[in-house]
Amino acid sequence: MEYPLVSTQWLEAHLTDPHLVLLDASMETVIGKEPLVYDEPICIPRSRRFDLENVFCDKTSTQIHALPTFEQFSQGIAQLGIEADSVIVIYDNQGIYSSPRAWWTFKVMGFNRVYVLDGGLPQWIEEDRITSSRYQAEGVDYGPTDIDTLADVLQYHPERVMDAEVVLSRIEDADTAIVDARGAPRFLGQVSEPRPGVRSGHIPRSVNLPFAQVLDGNKIKTTSELQAIYQGLAADKSARIFSCGSGITACILILASVAAGHTHPILYDGSWADWGSRTDLPIEC
Repeated sequence: MEYPLVSTQWLEAHLTDPHLVLLDASMETVIGKEPLVYDEPICIPRSRRFDLENVFCDKTSTQIHALPTFEQFSQGIAQLGIEADSVIVIYDNQGIYSSPRAWWTFKVMGFNRVYVLDGGLPQWIEEDRITSSRYQAEGVDYGPTDIDTLADVLQYHPERVMDAEVVLSRIEDADTAIVDARGAPRFLGQVSEPRPGVRSGHIPRSVNLPFAQVLDGNKIKTTSELQAIYQGLAADKSARIFSCGSGITACILILASVAAGHTHPILYDGSWADWGSRTDLPIEC
C-alpha cells in the first residue's frame, strides 16, 4: 500500500480538482480522548458528509460499529457522487480520530485511491485556511453515480477484516501480533469499560499501543518514528491484527502501520466491545 496521508498544503492546492472528493467522517461520539467541541458548524469547503454512525454502518449487526455491507457501501458512495476515477480525501474534526476508520472501510471494499488528511480539520483551521459552514451537498447537486460504474474499482477484501472466531484461532500463532489501541488502564483491566456488560481486560497475548502514541498533536508521527514504535511490538510479525474498543481507533493504528511501511494489517471489527461481552472468550488482565 502507498503512503496513506496527504498534507493540508496538498489538499488546498488540489481542492478544486474535478476528480477530488473530500469527505468529512467526523463522529458525534468520541471515546478515548478529550473531544474537540466547535461552537458552530464548520468544515473544509467542498466537503461531503460521510456518516460512519448511521449510513456507513451495518445497523443489523450486533456489533456497535460494524462495517457496512458491500452493497450498503456501494450504494452509499454512489449517492455521494463518488465515481470510479474519483480520488478520495477524508478528514475529521478531531485531527486524526474517525477518518482512518472511513479510510479503512474504503480499503476493505477495494477502493484504493483514498487518503487521510494529516491533521484533519484542527490542522486546517490552525493554518488559517478557508472554511465553510455548509457541506457541498447543501445547495449543490452533484448527483448520484450509477452504481454499475463502480464495479471495476470495488472488490470486497475479507482478508482485511476478522471476527472473534478468527482472532481466537490466531492467538497462539507466532507470526501474528494482536495490537490493542485502547489506553493502558482499560487494556490492563484497571478501570471499568465505558459500555455496560463488557468485561475488563484484553485479548490473551495481545500488546498495548494506545492510539495517541502514534500521533504528534493533530498529525501522524513521521515514518521513522512509527517504524521505531512498531519495531518493538510487531516488526517480526507478518500479520498484524488491530483492535480497540469498538473498531474505530484501531484504524488509527492501521493507518500508522501502513504509513510505517507494513502492507497487510487486519481489523478486528468487533474489537473489545464484542470480545469483552462474550463469556465464551478468554481474557487477560
